[in-house]
Amino acid sequence: MQSITLGDVEVTRVLEFHGRAMGMDEFFPEIPADVFEAERSWLAPDFWSPDDNGFTAAVQTWVLRSAGRTILVDTGVGNHKERPYSPHWRHLDTGYLDGLAAAGVDPDEVDIVINTHLHVDHVGWNTRLVGRDWVPTFPRATYLLPRLDFDYWNPLGEHRPKSARSHQNVFEDSVAPVHEAGLTELWEGERVIDENLRLLPAPGHTPGSSVLHLSSGSDRAVFIGDLLHTPVQLRDPVHNCGFDEDPAAARASRRRLLEFAADGTALVVPAHFGGHGAAEVRRAGDRFEIVDWAAFDRPERSDR
Repeated sequence: MQSITLGDVEVTRVLEFHGRAMGMDEFFPEIPADVFEAERSWLAPDFWSPDDNGFTAAVQTWVLRSAGRTILVDTGVGNHKERPYSPHWRHLDTGYLDGLAAAGVDPDEVDIVINTHLHVDHVGWNTRLVGRDWVPTFPRATYLLPRLDFDYWNPLGEHRPKSARSHQNVFEDSVAPVHEAGLTELWEGERVIDENLRLLPAPGHTPGSSVLHLSSGSDRAVFIGDLLHTPVQLRDPVHNCGFDEDPAAARASRRRLLEFAADGTALVVPAHFGGHGAAEVRRAGDRFEIVDWAAFDRPERSDR
């Protein structure tokens, strides 16, 4: 099962990739290896491959059907993109669009695309290659982009991101074309989408990182983008990944959202969790623990 229903909202998981993204020591340079080893029994194989110390990640889109509209949360890496400093995402040729079709999504019928932030693995399918041009994949959609991230990652701007090299070309091929097509809305502060959904800022991973809050009937969920990459960060939110632009702010946002989820019984939906993809949590002192996993099926690896 790749769909669940939360109140009046249907949530469907569409995978682009599931497998080894890079080494754990590269992705989580501040987390000692013994932290992962202590959790081996449940981190492997969905989140960690001990044999090669690989960070096992899902790159996926959450498709939401809410208030009569089709909404995509993050759009993965994309095909045929030139990524000179991110070799694991270079020149992919995946069946992502087939996956959307299997979920009943026609690109021409998508109403809203949400990029929780503007990293390489969250904006790639904003565009597709037609001839020599990058054109919007979802030509009738409104693309909701955090204004802070738009300004921060714009290579013509004054900012110099810490991870600029690994995101070379991303703005030019996956953000600028939809903006030039007049399809973007640069939001800040808060963006109410409908009676079930609203976007709020959660800075740290990037300046404009955002969280989508779902509240419908008695159900709650928070689509938290890259505030979490591994359940180890869920258990102890002090842990950061190596791609957080502002580590202190990332820790603060992570703890705040986990406290919100635990106190409000909200499903936590990270962008890159493998396995069952999302979890309910509760407080455990100053840490957190998993109460139950979501009902999504555990995906097969696609990198074998």
